[in-house]
Amino acid sequence: MFNKDLLTTIGPLLPLGAVLLSFPNIAQSESYAIVDTNQTLCVGLSSTSKSCPNQSNQGLGQDAQYQGIQPSYTLVEQTMVLDNNTQLTWTQTTDINADGVIDSRDKLSYNEAMQYANNLRLGGHSDWRIPSIKELYSLILFDGQDPSGLNGAGSYSIMPFIDHRYFGFNSGDINAGERLIDSQYLSSTKYVSTTMNGEETIFGVNFIDGRIKGYGASKRGKDKTFYVLAVRGNNNYGINDFSDNKNGVISDLATGLQWQQSDSEQAMNWPQALGYCESLNLAGNKQWRLPNVKELQSIVDYSRSPDTSSSAALDPIFNSSSMLNEAGQTDYPNYWSSTTHLNLNSAKNAAYVAFGRSMGQMQGQWIDVHGAGSQRSDPKTGDASKYPNGHGPQGDAVRIDNYVRCVSGGGVEFEQQANEISRESKIYTLSADQLSMDQASNGKMGKNGDKDKNRQNGKPLKASNDIFSQMDRNKDGKLSKSEVKGPLAKDFDRIDRNSDGFISQDELPKRP
Repeated sequence: MFNKDLLTTIGPLLPLGAVLLSFPNIAQSESYAIVDTNQTLCVGLSSTSKSCPNQSNQGLGQDAQYQGIQPSYTLVEQTMVLDNNTQLTWTQTTDINADGVIDSRDKLSYNEAMQYANNLRLGGHSDWRIPSIKELYSLILFDGQDPSGLNGAGSYSIMPFIDHRYFGFNSGDINAGERLIDSQYLSSTKYVSTTMNGEETIFGVNFIDGRIKGYGASKRGKDKTFYVLAVRGNNNYGINDFSDNKNGVISDLATGLQWQQSDSEQAMNWPQALGYCESLNLAGNKQWRLPNVKELQSIVDYSRSPDTSSSAALDPIFNSSSMLNEAGQTDYPNYWSSTTHLNLNSAKNAAYVAFGRSMGQMQGQWIDVHGAGSQRSDPKTGDASKYPNGHGPQGDAVRIDNYVRCVSGGGVEFEQQANEISRESKIYTLSADQLSMDQASNGKMGKNGDKDKNRQNGKPLKASNDIFSQMDRNKDGKLSKSEVKGPLAKDFDRIDRNSDGFISQDELPKRP
């Protein structure tokens, strides 16, 4: 990829730092290493492919064809994990209560997590902290497969969006009534605005469905709880160092990436977005690409939002198009990434980052449901008008045409056909009852995120009280506080209507 003739041509026109950052083979020293997504399989519009597209094919320039800094971890004393690229050290497991099982009892609220990190002395260190959203997102891997939309009880092989060979990991606690996808991990980053018509909101990463969302700090009067990993080291991680090259290009000296200062100024579907960047010639540089989703998320400015700064969640050194959102408000775009968001059923969705409000329709009203700086996914092509009410439990707005901001540099190499990387998946077995709970909690989100999940083969799934028998370890026909988990544990006193210290089957909440 390195072209000496091109360097000679543009060298006199640009500052030396800008020239070096334009080429991936020139080593840089960055404080903010963007670890590659681990995506090596090329995809078409709806499925993976054995071969990657070439210059004459649609889809050239997708994530799998650009390989950057590969994930690399070292297990330290069986209790910590060093990320050899970011130099961040992580707690190895989310088993906070150290009972050998990762379940809902390990989840903490925001305030509990802050206290946990402040008191942690693991490895003899006292400088543990709850990670920022950029630190936490550094761990995500997009060879993961989103299990949303499972259809039928049985065993499923699911690849998490985190390397579970190093990190202790589990799904949501399905034995305690949580959804399979309730594997949200907490960050320390709060949304500077609010979601859901005024809720204080905390960003988190879901390592089983592969998304960043803003989560309400409380729900129905109860604090929202999360899995928690603590981190230490490299206090500069996630801090950008932007420089305006005065030629339509912004350099980030922290990551070694160069960015298109303006965006595409028009929305387009995913194949068009790939082609737009592959054909871009800017500042004498033709080596532009559609950024992978981790590169794209690296430039989010979480101190900004449409409601608080009247801007995109983006440093004002960049130019951002404005648009009208579903509620008719002046807003800012989602930007496509080159990363496919794999589902167990298909590869039809690509990941994007919302630099404006992350809209959804709830109770007939379009509102910001997840916050500027969220990472979601939508179909690569199609007709967004087919989703007039959005999809999923928060009615997420579907935008098949998104905007584009291209990237260059960062030590990333083009590979026509990358070597496939594989890691073992995790096996989860869902009974009909557990699947029913998962579906009921997900509301209308279904297969590929756009159908009603409350039905199987056209009929509503029915839940029994088998979960009661699973929790009733001493088989006395009632549940004590020590036996229950998840929502039952949190609402024990309310559910125990006769205040006898136990929950009977008659007192269990009735499922729809």
